[in-house]
This record gives sequence, structure tokens and C-alpha cells, in this order.
Amino acid sequence: MSERKVLNKYYPPDFDPAKIPKLKLPKDRQYVVRLMAPFNMRCKTCGEYIYKGKKFNARKETVQNEVYLGLPIFRFYIKCTRCLAEITFKTDPENTDYTMEHGATRNFQAEKLLEEEEKRMQKEREDEELNNPMKVLENRTKDSKLEMEVLENLQELKELNQRQANVDFEAMLKQYKEYEEEQKRKEQEEDEQEMKAMLEQAQSRRLLLDSDAAQEPARGPAKPAAKLKPTDILQEEPQPQTKKPKTESWERSVGALSSKAQLAGLVTVKKPKPGATLANGTEKQGATASADSCPPVPGTTSSLSLLGTYSDSEDSASD
Repeated sequence: MSERKVLNKYYPPDFDPAKIPKLKLPKDRQYVVRLMAPFNMRCKTCGEYIYKGKKFNARKETVQNEVYLGLPIFRFYIKCTRCLAEITFKTDPENTDYTMEHGATRNFQAEKLLEEEEKRMQKEREDEELNNPMKVLENRTKDSKLEMEVLENLQELKELNQRQANVDFEAMLKQYKEYEEEQKRKEQEEDEQEMKAMLEQAQSRRLLLDSDAAQEPARGPAKPAAKLKPTDILQEEPQPQTKKPKTESWERSVGALSSKAQLAGLVTVKKPKPGATLANGTEKQGATASADSCPPVPGTTSSLSLLGTYSDSEDSASD
């Protein structure tokens, strides 16, 4: 494996290179090479667009009887990627470009056509000046006038650049920042003045409302003063209740036995007898007066009171 890296091969002593047979190959033989499309083209058969840089396995051959300054011209054969039609183009060493030969049309040749037109016009001008000296003078006058216009334009551009170069951009930025700060300060002052005016207006309105409330007479009873101690409430006298207690529905039907006023309605007083003494009569009158001093509560008439009335009627009947 070490002999594959050596630079000098072994030649035997009886080696004669003249004895090696030479291959007789034709001059127009073709080689298969890998290349890229040198320009944008369109197939004439199917209209397929082949862009610049598309890779092909092309056949290369040397063009016979065509040489430019001793440089051979090569022809390449490629096939369309869609219809497999054959397309050929050649090298153009004179213009350092390629020329389309068969099978397709070249696209985007505006620049090349412009260069060719300029070359043609330059050649015609030279031929015309060669035979007409007055035309030479006219062309020189036109060239000098065009040159003066170009110099004037160039001078204007230089002056414009000098004007821009004299401008201090840092000073402009600094001045702009100062202007922005001044504007912000003015806005803050205006806001503060507006806030002060609003506060003064609100304060004056409050004073007017307070003065109006002081001038109006007091309506309703005066509110009691605040108590100084929590225990002062124990020393106050209870106020009489003017509101009647609410009677429940069951008390209306059955009666409240816990109330003394309702029990007083159950007491019945016997009528005095006609033959009683004056003393007994006075005592009975005092008793009836004391009994009548506690009248029954209105709205609390119950079945028990009706029962007492019924028993009173029976006693009077028996008497």
C-alpha cells in the first residue's frame, strides 16, 4: 500500500517509450463533459425555459476550420429537459461569450444588443470622419460641448457636497433636543396652571355651599350631643313608649295569659244586694271602682273573657 503514494515510478532498464503504440483518434472526436448553461434560453420545440446555471451532461467537440487568433472554438450538445430535443451552442472568444447555434433561442440579450449597436455607430462615425473633414469638426464641437456640460454638473455636485459637509449635524441634534425640552416644560407649566385653576374653582364652590347651608334655618329636632363616656347611657331616664305593642294572631284568638291587663278582664264583680248596709255599699263601691280602673285592653277579647261574662250572667239570674 505504500507504493501508491510515491512520486517516482520504477522504469526497467530496457524501457523504450518509442515502442509504446499511439492511439489514432479522429480530430473531431467528442467528449462527455459536465457543464452549466451559459445563458437563459428557450427551447424551440416545446417552449421549455432553461435558466442560466442549469447543469447538463453535454458532448463537447472541436469545431473544424474555425479558429480565432489561434484559439480553437468548441461546440456543445445538450438536450432539452422536457422534450429531449438537441440544442447546440459554441464558444465566442472574440466577445468572451457564447453564441446560440441550433435548437433554442437566447433570452435577455438587451445588454448585448446595446453593445453591438454602440459598436456599429462608432464604426459608422469613424468611416464618415475618414471621408469628410467637416464632419470631424462638428463631432469635435459636440464632444467639447458635452464635456463642458459634464464638468458643470460635476462642479454643482461638488458644491452641494461641500454645503452638506459644512453642516454641523451634532449642533442640529442638540438644538432639536433643547427645543423638545422647552416644549415639554411649557406643557408641564400649562398643566400645572390648569390644575391650580380647577382647584381654586372647586374650593370657591365648596365655600359657597357651606355659606348657604349656614344661612338656612335648622330643620327638624336637634340631634343629641355625643356622649362623653360609655356609662352615661345607664344614668339616662327611660323614655315612655308611645307605640302600642303588636299583638300576634294567636293572642287575638286565645289570649295572652301572661299579661296582667288581660287577666284583669276575667274578674267579675257581683252586684250589690238591695238590703245591704251603707258601709257595705261603700266598700263594694270602692271595690267596683278599683275593678273598673283597670279596663280590659281593646282588641284582646278572648273566649275566656266571654266565659266569665257567661258565668256572671248565671249568678245574676240565680240571685
